[in-house]
Order: sequence, then structure tokens, then C-alpha cells
Amino acid sequence: MLFALENDQEFLDLQVEMVRLQNSIRKTGKRLLIIFEGRDAAGKGSTIMRFVRFLNPRHYRIVALAKPTEQEAGQWYFQRYIRELPNPGQIVFFDRSWYNRAVVEPVMGFCTQKEYRFFLQQVVLLERMLKEDGLHMIKFWFSIDEKEQAKRMIERQTNPLKQWKLSTVDTLAQTKWHEYTKHKEAMFERTSTTDSPWLVIDGNDRDKACLESMRYVLNKMKYEDKGLTGQRLEPDPKIATMHPTFKIPKNKFTSADDTKS
Repeated sequence: MLFALENDQEFLDLQVEMVRLQNSIRKTGKRLLIIFEGRDAAGKGSTIMRFVRFLNPRHYRIVALAKPTEQEAGQWYFQRYIRELPNPGQIVFFDRSWYNRAVVEPVMGFCTQKEYRFFLQQVVLLERMLKEDGLHMIKFWFSIDEKEQAKRMIERQTNPLKQWKLSTVDTLAQTKWHEYTKHKEAMFERTSTTDSPWLVIDGNDRDKACLESMRYVLNKMKYEDKGLTGQRLEPDPKIATMHPTFKIPKNKFTSADDTKS
């Protein structure tokens, strides 16, 4: 169950910390964007729902964009995501993000190779600009193994409360497992920077994945009354692993045609 942790003191303490973090962000006008990525059925949406369980809905948003409209398809790729960025005093949760173009789209043939290469170059520059503008951004990749994904896909097919989650992409997820892995690793290598690193969460255990991802956010951010619950805020390195990063050269601009994958 989604809220199976609700009576767990560890979870409740972290929720108190999350409320304090939100209050601090609201008072100081900070902007926090948390990106949730991962394979289909990795637990992104359910973890987000746990993150916001006790937050004030006036000061956070969950963004889960649908397939681009015809008009959006003709715009700059990032345009529809840019308008969803947090305002001052707000936390925004991206349930999937612009990183669709790094993994799902090339695997499923939804973009061209040139568009894919262009994305890998632009996203690094975009995220650097967002950081320089004061946006706090955290990027999670929820990782599950092939057996666990298969189990969750069956659950989606048989549980009437989860059947709405099924899509054409879901049905092909298992058959394209290795292609997803190839593009995921390429994404990490090209976009895990010192400015904007990837934090990989072992998602095979939903409860542990939730708790450790929450700890990471709380540990990373500064806020009033931090840690007064006495709860551990340092994430477990066995569950939450920082992917190796690279430093972006200053004023390094390369055209998409020069970027090879």
C-alpha cells in the first residue's frame, strides 16, 4: 500500500523534516526542482506521493506531462518544461522530465538521432544556467532489476487501481531492457555533472527507496530547525549512490552535429 509507512516513526520524522523544509523554502523564496526518472514501474510516482503526504498543497506542484501536442512538438524541446519550473517559495516534482529524450524517446523511436545528440549537449548547458540563476535541482534515477519490473508490470495488468498506468511503452519495456540500459548509461556519462549530478536509488524495495531519497533531499538542503527530530538524514550509500560526475569546461559550446553517440 502507498501509505504502508504512515505509522512508521522513521517515516513520520522525515515527514516533519519535509514540512520544515517546505516552510523554509516558502519563507526564503528558494526554488526547488526534484526530478524523478527511471524505468517504467520503478516507483517514481508512488515515491512522489509519499514525499508530499503532509506538505502544504499551495506551495508544491507535481508535474507529469503527457505526450507533446502538435504545437508543442514544433517548439524548442525544453519549452513546455521551462514553464513548469518552480516559482519562488515553491517545490516542483517532475514525474519524468526532459530526460525522456535521453532514454525513452530514442529507444522507442520518438525522436531522431540528431535530436537525441542535440539534447545531450543542450541539457548540460541548460542545467548549468538554471543553477547559476539560483534554482536548486535534484535528479533521481530509480533503478530496479528486470525481475522486479516484470513483477510490477503484472501487478499493473491485474490490479484495477493501477491499470490506468499501463501504456504502449510499458508493454515494450521488458523486450527493450538492454536498449534502455545502453541509453541510461550514456545519459549518466553525458549529463551527470558537478553542477547537476545523478543520484541513483535502488528501487527494488519501495519503502527503502522512499526513505533514502527523502533523506538525500533533506541532507542536501539548508532549512530552519533541520535535524531536530533526531532522525538520520544521511542517506544509506547502499541504497542511494552518486553517479560519477564530470566538470563542464567554461564556455564550452559544441554543435549537435559535432556530438557523437
